[in-house]
Amino acid sequence: MEKLTENQETITLQNDGFNASLQRRSFLKYAGAGAAAMALVAVGCKKDHDSTPSDGATLNFKDDKGVLNYAYALEQLEAAFYIKVASAPPSSFTTTQKNYFQDVQYHEIAHREFFKKALGSAAIGDLEVDFSSINFSDGASVLAAAQAFEDLGVAAYNGAGVLIKTDANLVIAGQIVSVEARHAAWVRDQISNGSFADLSSLSALGSNAGGGLDAALSPDKVLAAASKYIKTKITVINL
Repeated sequence: MEKLTENQETITLQNDGFNASLQRRSFLKYAGAGAAAMALVAVGCKKDHDSTPSDGATLNFKDDKGVLNYAYALEQLEAAFYIKVASAPPSSFTTTQKNYFQDVQYHEIAHREFFKKALGSAAIGDLEVDFSSINFSDGASVLAAAQAFEDLGVAAYNGAGVLIKTDANLVIAGQIVSVEARHAAWVRDQISNGSFADLSSLSALGSNAGGGLDAALSPDKVLAAASKYIKTKITVINL
């Protein structure tokens, strides 16, 4: 596998196929991946990619491909969570809250499919999730989990920025993290009205949140925090 700077392949995501599973009105409003219009500069995907072994997934951070697979893993987790909530929202949810989870599931599906298509044969496999700690019939439990996922997602993109070598990939990450931050603010406000601008939620994990800066966490800290929701073993190398 050549280094990213030595052999680049521009992959432009097309409308055909990608939009097929995102036909609802929600997709037309999503601002996350900009999938139909943008190009992602990624590693040339050869057969010697970092594959997902039968007993888990390997994230190799030697180049941008590892960072993109890291983002793909997190988007798989978020998409699975929102799909589950949207399919059977808690009875206590308001119409606005039900609509939010319906809409955001399509944002997260778009993010997930964006990375999957861009990585091609270099993508890790499907992760097995574990949501046993979440009471999906209880509105407070669902909102708390949503806050945890969104705050962690924002911190993950912010923390991985320094690992990205290609400008185009950094732009894509910035466009997605801004959408995740919108999600985080909305969910926080549902839990406690007026708290949408609170930046302190991840301080216990050692983030640099505060002082007008949102949280940033390195991949090892993010994956440790997310491990309770992921059954698949994830191995990190060259971080």
